[in-house]
Amino acid sequence: MSMIGLFGVFIAFIFFLIFQCFFLCKKSHNVLLLKNWPFLGMLPGMLFNIPRIFDWISEVHEANDLTFAFKGPWFSGTDKLFTVDPRNINHMLNSNFAKSKGPEFKKIFDVLGDGIVTADMELWEDLRKSGHTLFHHQNFLKLTVSSTTSKLKNYLVPLLDKAAEENIVIDLQDVFQRFMFDTASILMTGYDQMSLSTEIPGYEFGEAADFSEEAIFYRHLKPVILWRLQTLIGVGIERKIRRRDTTSSALTWFFWLLSKHPQVMTKIRQEINTNFDPTDLKKLVYLHAALLESMRLYPPVPFNHKSPSKSDVLPSGHRVEAESKIVICIYALGRMRSVWGEDASEFKPERWISENGGLKREPSSKYLVFNAGPRTCLGKHLALLQMKMVAMEIIQKYDFKVVEGQKIEPVPSIILRMKHGLKVTVTKNI
Repeated sequence: MSMIGLFGVFIAFIFFLIFQCFFLCKKSHNVLLLKNWPFLGMLPGMLFNIPRIFDWISEVHEANDLTFAFKGPWFSGTDKLFTVDPRNINHMLNSNFAKSKGPEFKKIFDVLGDGIVTADMELWEDLRKSGHTLFHHQNFLKLTVSSTTSKLKNYLVPLLDKAAEENIVIDLQDVFQRFMFDTASILMTGYDQMSLSTEIPGYEFGEAADFSEEAIFYRHLKPVILWRLQTLIGVGIERKIRRRDTTSSALTWFFWLLSKHPQVMTKIRQEINTNFDPTDLKKLVYLHAALLESMRLYPPVPFNHKSPSKSDVLPSGHRVEAESKIVICIYALGRMRSVWGEDASEFKPERWISENGGLKREPSSKYLVFNAGPRTCLGKHLALLQMKMVAMEIIQKYDFKVVEGQKIEPVPSIILRMKHGLKVTVTKNI
């Protein structure tokens, strides 16, 4: 039999196994299925739950353990250790921090180039120092505030006014993506891309798949040889590269949660009306708490990936070998009852308010939204500042209603976007 014939038989056998596994998964109705199948490992159970992958990982952690071993197909090199144990997270990102993320991370995130996200060792140190200087420079802070204020006043407010006056349905996710794209362009290049205008943006921009983020996500599941082959021949999701913004993702989920919890919206509006001072957003403690709580449940970056440079034993007792793959599902971490209490699945900004009315702090190993340790997000405070400015402007001036019937679900991606956007109608708050 020719080599091509043998390859065809092999592929047919693999597909037969996959379909058999999917059939059994569906028949059992067991979404927590982690059965280790011959040759295929645990991959069928995961693939069966891809449309709700982050919820599935959360349920597996909740039902089994804060740390579990995932077995990929034989010889594929896709075995992983999943953990949301704060002890392990602190060990990896703080107390046992290694400057190198490992070669596997660099391969998977190659579309991001040699920026600070993928950089290692001396290059990372240099970029980190430069970034710290930039983000903490007073002139850069002033530019951020002035450009955001200008974009709000001259573009976002007129757009929302028009939507309210003409009773037009808009995609709030699309609006936030355009807004953040323009402000980022102003900050980084000095040029306004003008993608946000009083011409109500259509859904094409907001609904188009963010292919680079999804490609990176699926690289965590596929054998390396498969996604590299797809890149080489230009097929599948590997061929399409675009970019989105984490701040727009956070704002989208935040306003969706507000629509589900009008009492929170009322409290924020009362706080704004009582302490309104656009030059001192620190007074808006409840708004800040609501944003933190929203990102606990819907983190803009839903998972993190680590690869130890040498063998180690985690505080949970799990041994990890050098260059092995460890996945921290930040989405799942924020929903663990053993970490956040029995009300972990509830949207409660009050959990971030201390007894004296100030903002309560949580260790980064528990709240990993902005990463932890030396790789903590440099733009954390600027991102929160922008979110508060946008949220304050909208909440103070407008009411909005989510269009009924739309399905709200995240895209399996490295950025937690809404798959179908967030369609809303807007009215002025008089």
